Amino acid sequence: MELTEKNIPSVAEQLDILKGYFPQFSTEQIEQYTALYNLYADWNAKINVISRKDIDNLYLHHVLHSLGIIKMLHFQDGSDVMDFGTGGGFPGIPLAIFFPNVHFHLIDSIGKKIKVGQAVAEAIGLKNVSFSHCRGEEEKGLFDFIVSRAVMPLADLVKIVQKNIKKEQHNALPNGLICLKGGELEHEILPFRKRAMTINLSDYFKESYFETKKVVYVSL
Repeated sequence: MELTEKNIPSVAEQLDILKGYFPQFSTEQIEQYTALYNLYADWNAKINVISRKDIDNLYLHHVLHSLGIIKMLHFQDGSDVMDFGTGGGFPGIPLAIFFPNVHFHLIDSIGKKIKVGQAVAEAIGLKNVSFSHCRGEEEKGLFDFIVSRAVMPLADLVKIVQKNIKKEQHNALPNGLICLKGGELEHEILPFRKRAMTINLSDYFKESYFETKKVVYVSL
């Protein structure tokens, strides 16, 4: 589906696209995902956590993009995952809805963005999330995986979060970092090529938005 200015799917159509890709959603999950648009639209009018031009693409550009991480790894129940630089809750909140038995800790250095994430999570009844207003360098917790959405170059991110990785393993991939990235990444990945893996989201999602979108995993 080509998404031009004149051909943006409606919110209902985007939800149908989301459900088409993930037919295993429970009734509760569908209700939680459905509630996100009005919540983010309301908060975004007060605190800009999503580009105002992009709020109408919430489910394709933000929710579905966040769920692209699942194409790299399906987290085991009981896993602990930190969302580094979550902004208003991406990818952490969509992932927390999808994995109700995985704990997600969402951090950001901007307090008002954390406030939005907390309010959204509370409004939809998410019990498996926690939040911290802090810089990544200040976070002391240990996690199986760190997830992130294009917040900084890979080498800088690895340097900050490698202290936060648990030693014990219980997922299909060794503990590490999973990032949503776009564009040409060969230079970024080069220092980690022996312990990195990349997938193209265009192999899974047919919308044109995903043509250059990738998921990058680095074992830590």
